[in-house]
Amino acid sequence: MGSVRWAFPCGAWRPRRREWLLAAQLVQPEEKERIGQFVFARDAKAALAGRLLMRKLIAEKLRIPWNEVHLQRTSKGKPFLANNLLGINSNYNFNVSHQGDYAVLAAEPELQVGIDIMKTDLPAFKAKLRIMWENWMVEGEPSFTKIGMLCRASYAAVCQWIVDAWHKVSATTIIRGFARADIIPGLTSDGVESTKTDDSEDEDTGSSSIPNFFHIMKRQFTETEWDVIKSPSNEWRQLDLFYRHWALKESFLKAIGVGIGFNLQRIEFNVSPLQLEIEKVYKDTKMLLDGEKEEEWTFEETRLDDHHHVAVALGKQEGSVQKDSDVHSMKPNQPQFTVLTFEDLVASGIPVTPEDSAYWDNFCLKQEGPVRQSLHSR
Repeated sequence: MGSVRWAFPCGAWRPRRREWLLAAQLVQPEEKERIGQFVFARDAKAALAGRLLMRKLIAEKLRIPWNEVHLQRTSKGKPFLANNLLGINSNYNFNVSHQGDYAVLAAEPELQVGIDIMKTDLPAFKAKLRIMWENWMVEGEPSFTKIGMLCRASYAAVCQWIVDAWHKVSATTIIRGFARADIIPGLTSDGVESTKTDDSEDEDTGSSSIPNFFHIMKRQFTETEWDVIKSPSNEWRQLDLFYRHWALKESFLKAIGVGIGFNLQRIEFNVSPLQLEIEKVYKDTKMLLDGEKEEEWTFEETRLDDHHHVAVALGKQEGSVQKDSDVHSMKPNQPQFTVLTFEDLVASGIPVTPEDSAYWDNFCLKQEGPVRQSLHSR
């Protein structure tokens, strides 16, 4: 039972009725309910794929029957297996991530593991909103409950973020969006020429948006990291390096199971090499924590395609008797990601809940994403 690296292309998945209802039967009731509450189909598909990846792993690698697998979340939101494990399987560790067009999973028999995937894309409205929230976490004054849990931002603060993010959207984008959605009959784009051919979010693509995005995100990286991110002359390459660094940081935070309040400037990555080939696994990037080089952590990096970076953080488990060099002893074993089909994903599935035809009806009412999609049926 060794390392596992799986990827499922949830963005390209267009489930038919049979597939969606089967997938819904294969997760716990509370998971199914939570997934059904997503507004957009793409988010529901990604979340469901993530749960199926975990259950497939546990059923096939730990030999626990699918319908007996019980998943829970830590206080920080990290999924874990609640079933009692004995012997060698007790140290088995796994993590999932979904963003862009993929859901991915990494698993290790003896190491802490965290995984993150990022798609290189121009910052959209929701990204601007998230940035404001993250700045509030870093620069603001979040409060805590009596037991030390982080309090949510006030409604007034959230409303202000929405207003500020909205003001960053150009009039051209608004007019184009209203014209495409036919919100006001007779409204046209009046000469506004769109070059968009995909279903990505309709956002400003001017060169000024990337420097502004970097300015807002300044506190998330160290000066050394920013020097590397901004080193290419091409802004798209800069954005690509930005998301690569982001995936690395998130993978480490997920591996150690800390929340979003962690100061990201405490960790610094020296990425190597600067350019990654598609499907090749790299382990040359190093991390500094509070200015000190971390020898106990290894970081795998993979490009699934031209747009998706995956980072996997591997570290010694707390209380482990491994020697410091044991993490690096894995170096000859560089597992590539196996891209799964839907049939692969559910091959060992045993239904956990009964079929619910209304779940399909609910899914059919969802738009794929924030932009109005073409009118062809699913």
